[in-house]
Amino acid sequence: MSTWFTEKQTENFGITAKIKRSLHTEKTDFQQLDMLETEEWGNMLVLDDMVMTTQKDEFVYHEMVAHVPLFTHPNPNNVLVVGGGDGGVIREVLKHPEVEKATLVEIDGKVIEYSKHYLPDIAGKLEDPRVEVKVADGFMHIAESENDYDVIMVDSTEPVGPAVNLFSKGFYEGIAKALKNDGIFVAQTDNPWFKADLIRQVYSDVKETFPITRVYTANIPTYPSGLWTFTIGSKQYDPLEVQEERFHDMETKYYTKELHKAAFALPKFVKDLTE
Repeated sequence: MSTWFTEKQTENFGITAKIKRSLHTEKTDFQQLDMLETEEWGNMLVLDDMVMTTQKDEFVYHEMVAHVPLFTHPNPNNVLVVGGGDGGVIREVLKHPEVEKATLVEIDGKVIEYSKHYLPDIAGKLEDPRVEVKVADGFMHIAESENDYDVIMVDSTEPVGPAVNLFSKGFYEGIAKALKNDGIFVAQTDNPWFKADLIRQVYSDVKETFPITRVYTANIPTYPSGLWTFTIGSKQYDPLEVQEERFHDMETKYYTKELHKAAFALPKFVKDLTE
């Protein structure tokens, strides 16, 4: 008899993956954490029955969160990642030689612990000397920061449980305060098929806070609908006006300098959410 994990993405739709075995299950102080070994996607991190990352397709999300803002900013020395306890965004951030310090603020230390153990190819850079890991509330860390960071990346779960505050206008205003005068931030903002209202609201809130606001997309097959959005807010630098000489070669599997700008070419129904 086969064992399957199903993520119910809406009341009427879900995705299913065949499971080899359960590697770890635990109710942490913040959420239900499951680490599963799947037939198709390798090891899979699941929080509150939602797929967070898998070994097979993780590179798409992590590369697109990190490289779009880091190539847009001309000198991203000090970077903050809110959430992202699996370490994938940090791994990509460290590919940029301009980064002198990368701070990870993750509310659930168990995510970090089990990612290091079961997802070492994703979490393997968390011990890098340029990285500071803080097990703390990202919302409060932002509230206590001012003029500190060049780039802030919000690598949160969907807006449920401990991540609800990370989708509020007050949080984006706090990010603007925590950034330097030419700072940039990016957040994952879910999918346009099932969460159109969320994208519309986030875009509106960010646009009221940052002079340059844009949405871009990527294809992530284990996330709801497979089409994922990211919203970027910038005080000064436009991601569509990055000079050719700013790009440098690095090892990636999804992101390219051509895709950097192409990702902002939105399908009509997604573009409509920003108007």
